[in-house]
Amino acid sequence: MKTTITALLLALTLATHTAHATTPPPNTLTPDEIANGWTLLWDGATTEGWRSVKNNNFPPKGWTLKDGVLTVQKKTRTTGGGGDIITAKTYASFELSVDFKMTAGANSGIKYFAQVRKNDAVGPEFQILDDERHSDAKKVNHRIGALYDLISAPDDKPKGTINEWHTARIVARGNHVEHWLDGVKLVEYERTGDAFRALVKKSKFRGIPQYGEAERGHILLQDHQDEVSFRNIKIRELK
Repeated sequence: MKTTITALLLALTLATHTAHATTPPPNTLTPDEIANGWTLLWDGATTEGWRSVKNNNFPPKGWTLKDGVLTVQKKTRTTGGGGDIITAKTYASFELSVDFKMTAGANSGIKYFAQVRKNDAVGPEFQILDDERHSDAKKVNHRIGALYDLISAPDDKPKGTINEWHTARIVARGNHVEHWLDGVKLVEYERTGDAFRALVKKSKFRGIPQYGEAERGHILLQDHQDEVSFRNIKIRELK
């Protein structure tokens, strides 16, 4: 019996060491990822490659960079108010992966093909929301993983548990787009054509000409005045 317990403990120890050895540190790329064309959109330490939607500078407040985590602060009298940030570069066909962590009641999002206007940017959005606590979850196409205000994610999707890391994945090949959450595909659509335009016509974006149909655009992380953290932001451009 003693021998059996010792063997089990040894196996568990080896499994734990193996798992740690094969899990890369945050904000890094594995050799396979590099070989397959992945690049980091955020280096884990600086604001390089990102700017405010309002100007070419990174917001002087409202966002923090600490211990390899990029966090949008909750809006209070003394914190927050930085506004949305976007990539300096624009992208067409791509695969995007972003780890995110929500606080209780948080609302945020990842926009893509974002087009900058005077003081904001518009584009399709992968919704980030604490479905259990935020009132916006009353609308099914406003819940986590949805194509915001257009297409809802299925009810049996992975739970967006607060204070835990989740992975959003957005795949855009031309006009075909997919939303994935924690390895599960939630949404799939074509972002041009009559079906998409009919959805837009019924949404809050109906007054925006050719909403979501730009050939290329920025990646945007949304400041919705709630605390949400991001890391492992990486992209590979597709042909």
